[in-house]
Amino acid sequence: MYRPFHIKSEIRVLAIDDSALIADQIMIVGAFFRGGGWLDGVMRSYVTRDGMDSTDTIAEMILSSKHCGQIRIIMLDGVTYAGFNPVDIHHIWELTGIPVVAVMRSYPNFRKIEDALFHLPEPQKRMGIILRAGGITKVRTGAGPNHVYIQCAGIEAQHAARIVQLTATRSNIPEPLRVAHLIATGIVLGESRGKA
Repeated sequence: MYRPFHIKSEIRVLAIDDSALIADQIMIVGAFFRGGGWLDGVMRSYVTRDGMDSTDTIAEMILSSKHCGQIRIIMLDGVTYAGFNPVDIHHIWELTGIPVVAVMRSYPNFRKIEDALFHLPEPQKRMGIILRAGGITKVRTGAGPNHVYIQCAGIEAQHAARIVQLTATRSNIPEPLRVAHLIATGIVLGESRGKA
């Protein structure tokens, strides 16, 4: 059972996204936000393309940040970074004590993921980490038919869904994740591209 979770309009969120796959070491950027409105800080690190170091790198980036004590929720763009470098959201929660929400634009096709992983080292271990993220919840964002899918660690899905809705202020993607994506791709490519 998770501890009670109080959600304020300016909840401190750290959202992390990766940049374009143009090298062996891929930049990841963390955008530290108050709710979905105010950017208070930016951090970066690097993970290996199609590697196995995302979980430890993300946890280390968070724990070494001056913002660590203020972060109430970690928001990730899915559960793979830098290609197919899987993130164990439950292990990040265990290491940091901060709940994690992975946000996805569409429902993952596990068959296609499994086929892609077959071409990489330790495919079963990678797939195990991806599946460990657990149940997937559909969350409506905005007034129209917009929605995203989430997986959670350290927080109940209903509370995670509320935070996603609260922070999706300018699109169906939470603003902290959208900004992390813009920063990451802008730095690496010279101009931001693609969708968060």
